[in-house]
Amino acid sequence: RLNVENHISLAKVLVTEAWKRLERQVLLSLPALSKFALCLYKQHRHFSLVTGQIAHVVDMKLDSIQDIRILSVLMISISEVITESFRDRLLHKAEQLLEEKDEVHFNSAKRILQFLQNVKLRYHPLLEKCNRIFLESASHLDIHTISHIFGLYEQLGFDSAEFRLIAKQLLSETIDDYHDPETFAKLFFSLGPMAESKVRERLLVTAVHMAEEFSSHQVLMILKTMQKMKCRNSHLLKKMASVLHKHLESYHVLSLVKLTQYLVALHCQDLELFAKLKILLLGCLKSSVIPAETAAVIRVLAMLPSFQVEEIIIDKAAAVLPQCRLHHLNCIATALVRWNHHGHLHWQNSSELCAKLLQKLNDCGFQRLQKANNLNLLLEELPYVNGEWFEEVLNEETLAMCQCLIDQITWANVLPLSFFLIKSDHRCPALFDRIASVTVENIDKIPPSEIYFILFLFSALNYDPPDNEEFFKSCIQHFTSNLSHLETYHLVLLGHVLAMAGYFPPDLITTIFSVSFLSKLDAQLKVLPDTVKQRVHSSLMKLNRAVCLECPEFHIPWFHEPYCQRVSHNSTSRINSQRQHIHRMLAEILGGSHYSRISVLTPYYYEIDFECVLDVNKKPLSYMSQNIPLDGVGRIHLRHDIKDKERKALPPGAQRIALEFLDSKAFSKDYSRHLKGEPAVKKRHLEMLGYRVVQIPHFEWNSMVLSTKSEQLEYLRQQLYGIQ
Repeated sequence: RLNVENHISLAKVLVTEAWKRLERQVLLSLPALSKFALCLYKQHRHFSLVTGQIAHVVDMKLDSIQDIRILSVLMISISEVITESFRDRLLHKAEQLLEEKDEVHFNSAKRILQFLQNVKLRYHPLLEKCNRIFLESASHLDIHTISHIFGLYEQLGFDSAEFRLIAKQLLSETIDDYHDPETFAKLFFSLGPMAESKVRERLLVTAVHMAEEFSSHQVLMILKTMQKMKCRNSHLLKKMASVLHKHLESYHVLSLVKLTQYLVALHCQDLELFAKLKILLLGCLKSSVIPAETAAVIRVLAMLPSFQVEEIIIDKAAAVLPQCRLHHLNCIATALVRWNHHGHLHWQNSSELCAKLLQKLNDCGFQRLQKANNLNLLLEELPYVNGEWFEEVLNEETLAMCQCLIDQITWANVLPLSFFLIKSDHRCPALFDRIASVTVENIDKIPPSEIYFILFLFSALNYDPPDNEEFFKSCIQHFTSNLSHLETYHLVLLGHVLAMAGYFPPDLITTIFSVSFLSKLDAQLKVLPDTVKQRVHSSLMKLNRAVCLECPEFHIPWFHEPYCQRVSHNSTSRINSQRQHIHRMLAEILGGSHYSRISVLTPYYYEIDFECVLDVNKKPLSYMSQNIPLDGVGRIHLRHDIKDKERKALPPGAQRIALEFLDSKAFSKDYSRHLKGEPAVKKRHLEMLGYRVVQIPHFEWNSMVLSTKSEQLEYLRQQLYGIQ
């Protein structure tokens, strides 16, 4: 408690004496054991033999521990020396003890969060319990606990809009109370990303005035938050860059890596600072013996402006490859491809060396996958792997290895496996079927908040498992019985993903489209990150559209007209040359440009590439005769109400035709090239709006079969007139 350094002789004697008593089974009082364990933890004796001895005692006495405070202290103290099975027993015990309603477990919940971070595990049931405790204990929250909790949530990949709202309110009320650099940096980190414009401006101005007082850690915190805020305040950025010059030497290698990432993302223009960073990073690279550090340094060196690659970097990369995990291989490959693309390899034989290293990278990646015999360990590596190199070289091999380990799929790993399959964009029937069957068999064990991602996999890739009805019914029943435990915006995402698959659970739909729910959602959207906010807005609009078209019995009005108009107005998409080429061909087939329209907005704001109308005799109808004006590029903006009276009724027997050109994003990336969920739903909805939908896949249009204009014209004619 006196913060004595662990190298002080008195501290060593006390630790030794306590260890002896532990071995003699004298120190067996659980409160005393937890205090001793915490002292060791604070002295950074995370891997010491005495910590292992304490873990053994906890293992033996776990069933007798009934105090969550004692358990949570012991959990964080022994977190570095426990097995996976022991970890799971500790989590189960913590869940049990947190259920007790007699007292507030605020500090214990914080410690359990820290434990989850120490063992690098995002365990939703405990995270949600801890979050509920924080929400019920708002009086215990201050700037230090709020920033600490936000930091742990970020590292664990967990978010809570309700906690954000409470934190925002508390911090906004006390914004004038933080005058020292430490508390202000925490305020900036916690409040900055969700602050409204006036508060945001105050934070930025104060940060500029206080910049010279920030420590090296606080500078890093401010820059990280500026990146999150997508802040383009050049004055603050210049100020932080000037302060950084005096702190650079104090940063550890991974802090230098993060610092470089933030500065590049913020478009810092201080070339002198980047030059110093380059020297420091190269020094770290030369002395580093840890593959993760080496790969991270190489990755950020590739981000530096006008960086000339030295041969030592290639040599260092080659030396660590055999020890690298997939993520580290991906970092090095990304850097090499970037340097080669931008011509930063200038020494003799550089291209040859780069090619050899890339081949060695590929070989190491294949070897690592071929040696994989544990699906959980493989899935631990995959979340951080992305980019062209992995997709082109290892993606299919990874999918094949997952299929080899298919018997290891359990309820505990269906979520990370679903994440990987969503990212890979491949339909893999064997894996999909196994995920569906494991989900149905273990539905009560899977947290309701994780169901969304499993459903998203099947809906987005438009895949129906063998027992499709049972699968969706089990998932729907599971989360509808837990609606109150789910985040408000999660319900919107769930509703949209189910609508994509053609499911509209009445309880969910009536909940989402109630006034009280939409009011609560509106408040929460104000504190969510921009990317999440945009996704939720878009999902709510698509769900509203789907319910109006497919389930009119719910009597839900279409209220997204202003949102769609705003999105359409801000859209920067232009009619490309290929579209113009197809439009000219349609004019040739139909007899003139006035027989078709390009980039048409339909009721409910679907945009279709081309529209034409054929009468009962398959003759095209002119838009000019219907008094519909065409603008310079043929872009029509209809009103978007399904009851739009200006949208003239067609003559009897006539039919509107929507011609859609589908690029690679509309299909899965595997050999089946199956149509994905979104374009399939669009086709379904356009047909409900009265269109005959013709979808032209890019791989047909760009094939050798349609290599001449005459072949393309014939193909379009067949599609338009429904000729087999």
